[in-house]
Amino acid sequence: MPLQFNRRLLPLLALAGLSLAGAAVGMASEPAATAPATDSYDDQAPLSTVAQLGKKLFFDPSLSGGGQMSCATCHDPANHYAPANGLAVQLGGPHLDQPGIRAVPSLAYKMSTPSFSIGEESPADEAAEASPMTEASGVALANAPAAVAGPLTAQAVVKADAAAAANLVPQGGMFWDGRVDSLEDQALQPMISPFEMANADAAAVYAKLKKGYGKEISALFGDNVANDQDMMISEIGFALARYQVEERSFHPYTSKYDYYLLGKAVLTDAEARGLKLFDDANKGNCASCHLDKMTGDGQMPNFTDFEFEALGAPRNPAIPANADAHYYDTGICGPLRNDTYSAQQQNCGLFKTPTLRNVATRHVFFHNGVYRTLEDVTRFYVKRDTNPEEIYPKDASGKVLKYDDLPTQYQANIDVIDVPMNRKLGDAPALNDAEIADVVAFLKTLTDGYDPAKDSMKAAK
Repeated sequence: MPLQFNRRLLPLLALAGLSLAGAAVGMASEPAATAPATDSYDDQAPLSTVAQLGKKLFFDPSLSGGGQMSCATCHDPANHYAPANGLAVQLGGPHLDQPGIRAVPSLAYKMSTPSFSIGEESPADEAAEASPMTEASGVALANAPAAVAGPLTAQAVVKADAAAAANLVPQGGMFWDGRVDSLEDQALQPMISPFEMANADAAAVYAKLKKGYGKEISALFGDNVANDQDMMISEIGFALARYQVEERSFHPYTSKYDYYLLGKAVLTDAEARGLKLFDDANKGNCASCHLDKMTGDGQMPNFTDFEFEALGAPRNPAIPANADAHYYDTGICGPLRNDTYSAQQQNCGLFKTPTLRNVATRHVFFHNGVYRTLEDVTRFYVKRDTNPEEIYPKDASGKVLKYDDLPTQYQANIDVIDVPMNRKLGDAPALNDAEIADVVAFLKTLTDGYDPAKDSMKAAK
């Protein structure tokens, strides 16, 4: 159940907040992850007053129903704003004992996400995956002036009606199912989720904000905002979004691969082989969804096309909800999304393609956290159809239960066209074990915080 507030207020409130953005206040005491910036980026600029407020909110557990969970509880800045533990789903609720139903994604590199739409595949995707969603660069938004009015979303390449041609592709939006469009809404929804921060309703959130931040919000935005539930909740959503935009550690672009693209690092032989396989349309073909090329104007890739895919990942018995044999997580079709798109059968089983930045620091993979190593993830892609007995469980008779985490009526949505998932039972997988190891070596170059000086010292020794 999403927080309810008057969305017409957002552009006005955004402008009101940004009128104060130049005023600096003291930094909150909680540490944020830092990494040496590449030469293409300035050092961290002082946060605006609104972003400073957002930082306090981000680390404040008193805003949860039980007073024990903050945004940072699941989105740990020390782990690139992803969970630091190896749980398939995180525990929340008033007593931190209520399991979620999906793996928690990282908040890093989220601000370049376009709003949800159904549209044609972008020309960049079709032309060798050359650039990530035109006008949706995290670098460009990070370096933009603070005065960005309205809900914080990037611009989608195509906006189209869902009832248009059959080849239209869902893209954009926040969460695995794209159910909200802006960083504001993404920040607010967990506050009343029963298995996250678990406030009873918007009124409970407002009471906590009034008690803990009433004076500060009055000073920043005026008493009319502080005394109005919808306006205050909208404003704190905006403050949390501004923090994610202005705080450089959410989008540092400081991986070895970034330095490599700038000509300031050299890949090892294994990493270079892995990159070649990652790009090869007849081998890994990873770049068809995880775009890895700089744009013509020098913007760094975000390693996602923001589009949705049905991959048919195996069911994860570690998720308590899956103990019910009749329960299925169908992505856009629910259980957390309920709108026109969720009622369209062609969307069932589709989940948004995540960024691969910092993927080697994740502890679980896919929307259901079913895999724990990058080797197993890569092996799933290349053996799902050639050797399904290695991927899926079997029933009592020994029959392989392929696509066991999606109802039969939706399995036609699963991608069996794109390499490497276009192969047939008994074919050779697109990658062998040595090639899988090389792809994983390349994926490890996507971790932020790389220091080229240390590599140079190792090479000298």
